[in-house]
Amino acid sequence: MTSKGGGTGFQHYRFRHRALPEIDYAAIDTSTNFVGRAIKVPLMISSMTGGTEEAARINIKLAEAAEKRGWAMGLGSLRAAIEQPATAASYQVRTYAPNVPLIANIGAVQLNYGFGIEQCRRAVELSDADALVLHLNGLQEVFQEGGNSNFGGLLRKIEQLCKVAEFPVGVKEVGWGIDGVTARALKEAGVSFIDVAGSGGTSWSQVEKFRSTNNLSKAAAEAFADWGTPTAQCVVEVSEAATDTYLIASGGLVSGVDAAKAIALGANMASFGRALLAPAVHSEAELNQLLERLELELRIAMFGIGAANLQELHRTNRIVQLRAE
Repeated sequence: MTSKGGGTGFQHYRFRHRALPEIDYAAIDTSTNFVGRAIKVPLMISSMTGGTEEAARINIKLAEAAEKRGWAMGLGSLRAAIEQPATAASYQVRTYAPNVPLIANIGAVQLNYGFGIEQCRRAVELSDADALVLHLNGLQEVFQEGGNSNFGGLLRKIEQLCKVAEFPVGVKEVGWGIDGVTARALKEAGVSFIDVAGSGGTSWSQVEKFRSTNNLSKAAAEAFADWGTPTAQCVVEVSEAATDTYLIASGGLVSGVDAAKAIALGANMASFGRALLAPAVHSEAELNQLLERLELELRIAMFGIGAANLQELHRTNRIVQLRAE
């Protein structure tokens, strides 16, 4: 998939190495909790796929790896499962991941196209999920042929859903980022968690450009190749604007050091998407090896600054922003 220029912004931050960390590497604790479930690491497999037989195979591999490694897992948009029940099996992976957090997913804009609390409940029930995340993908819908681009009045509908839902409701972007002003509004609306999904990873305007048969739309998409707010900037803004709201950092993360930086800047969890997709397609061994490497890099980064647990990593003063040249 197509990446955006400019990167995630994490390249502009660096940890201050602590030569005498005064902790036992073997005793570093990366465990945490999310939506009522304990997990071994503050890491998540991002919402990616569903609705086809191939997607079902990928989701099973991802779920098995999440269970084995103690990661949280997001599911691809369940709109297809609601509208076409025959596709529901591709999202039903709870038997492969009985103990980790599973997050159902629906486009927030569907609240303006006939979806309400019943459809949201159905998404959570059929996937046996612990929570629901509503994704924001405005630019993708604009560039998508036949896309749903009426985003008017969604904040009020999100607030209404949060009031009546029996499960936690979160909101995520898909790669252009959530800023502080939006995060504050979402917090006031009652969302339980926010996934910033900043720029630096997959560019869905570019994906839609390749899918489109409309030459005008394809040409216009080029102007948006570097659109969005870098993930690191989103994390800083949202952590300051929506204090005490559970914050997930995603959007172009490729290493455990990226994850450590995200948590140091204010996130509670780091989420990986595209980096995991190819290994998930290729082999279970390759996927597990990658997840293990990301965990290792996170632990080593924590050791390198003397953080014995996630509380000591979160908002640490051992991270500094590099000066512009």
